[in-house]
Amino acid sequence: MIHTSPFPDVVLPDTPLTPYVLRNSLADPDRPALIDGPSGRVITHGQLVDGIARVAGGLAARGFGKGDVLAILAPNIPEYALAFHGAATTGGTVTTINPTYTSDEVAHQLRDSRAKYIVTIPMFLEVAQSAAESAGGVDEIFVFGEADGASPFSDLFGDPYVGHADVDLDNDVVVMPYSSGTTGLSKGVMLTHRNLVGNLAQSEPVISITPDDVGIAVLPFFHIYGMQVLMNGAVANGSTLVTMPRFDLAEFLQICQDHKVTRYYLVPPIVLALAKHPLVDNYDLSAARQVFSGAAPLSAEVAAEAAARIGCEVVQGYGLTETSPITHATPPGGFKPGSIGVLIPNTQCRIVDPETGEDLGLDVDGELWIRGPQVMKGYLNNPEATAATVDSDGYLHTGDIGHVDSDGHYYIVDRLKELIKYKGFQVPPAELEGLLLTHPGIADAAVIPIPDIEAGELPKAYVQLKPGVELTADEVMEFVAGQVASYKQVRLVEFTDTIPKSASGKILRRLLKDKERAARGES
Repeated sequence: MIHTSPFPDVVLPDTPLTPYVLRNSLADPDRPALIDGPSGRVITHGQLVDGIARVAGGLAARGFGKGDVLAILAPNIPEYALAFHGAATTGGTVTTINPTYTSDEVAHQLRDSRAKYIVTIPMFLEVAQSAAESAGGVDEIFVFGEADGASPFSDLFGDPYVGHADVDLDNDVVVMPYSSGTTGLSKGVMLTHRNLVGNLAQSEPVISITPDDVGIAVLPFFHIYGMQVLMNGAVANGSTLVTMPRFDLAEFLQICQDHKVTRYYLVPPIVLALAKHPLVDNYDLSAARQVFSGAAPLSAEVAAEAAARIGCEVVQGYGLTETSPITHATPPGGFKPGSIGVLIPNTQCRIVDPETGEDLGLDVDGELWIRGPQVMKGYLNNPEATAATVDSDGYLHTGDIGHVDSDGHYYIVDRLKELIKYKGFQVPPAELEGLLLTHPGIADAAVIPIPDIEAGELPKAYVQLKPGVELTADEVMEFVAGQVASYKQVRLVEFTDTIPKSASGKILRRLLKDKERAARGES
């Protein structure tokens, strides 16, 4: 069965990305577009339009254009948008790099994407230089600010670029973020102008942002969520976005209070802090209208606790880097506990049995397959991985397990490859993690499979306790056992000081599995 959105399809604009993002900026050019949270530095909507044109002009004067790639290795600062859209305006491609990457990881992305220029900050310059030398092909490195051994970003400000380069909306790649690389080397995700503009237009009926809204950009712009929902989405709707280069809870809360933030685009670990951390009580967050969580599953219980504490709804959305990213979101007033929302317009979804390939009915868990204009062009230089992810009918196989109810609301259970097989039963780690987080003494948790001769795999929980709390492994297991079927019970518990997570907030279960393998003496 093919599921569709409860919203009517929208007309997909025939425009490149940057003109669409700047469509409302000149209506109120003095309104702040981007504010640097720590310093208060402001780029207005009018300055953003002018700055992008000047950066595009400077790049074009150097011969940068279609077929060229600009790499950005930087934290969230207002000037990120100038570099990003300056390159896009010339018809070039932007590849965004995780600033926490090692030199070797950066070199792989530079080499694979064939980046011509790098834009970074002084703090990351040494890594950028080492990676560029290893990768080869990089002509010049620019830094926001100044540093020995690199050109200042201000050198790129030239005569304003007039208009926009001629691009093929359906085929020219405007941005190439890299997948997380949880298996093997990370892959370049080729997203076209049509992909990104289409997804912004598709999302508008469900994610309603007004020029009066103020968002907080603590999620990294190098990640598709921060890039599209925050940097591009906020500017496209004429609103204001306050950036943070790194997450610190006290600074985050202070910024939200001082700037009267109305829209919180977060990941589950930060929502968990809003729900449970004592610092939250020291700040006035009354301007909040909505907290939108994505990138990883958020339990209904944590969402409810956070909503009650800060006095606004906490909802979820869903998407992937490969879908630009949004496929599901919770419409205003349409909240259902634990739901990622409904399909956005122009999007189709199937729920498929991963073993048989058969479509499943309502309330039955299967793999989500997605089709729509937001689905990527493919993986760079990797036709095999592309064919394994997007089938001949255009459906992207997400690898996520979930179901849809009779109201058209979707629920993600877990990753297909993360499911624990206990005596033939499927145990979703995310479900157990959400349950563990409801314990008043538990600050965070992760669940992974442990090989077992009799059962196949046993669910093991890594548990981070709140300060001053004492619990035994038996007490943790008893807490879970009283609330789930017998086959879902946690069988092993290990206490830890921290749960490893990616920059986007996803639990890095792979690191915990590696730790377990090392303890067993396996490679």
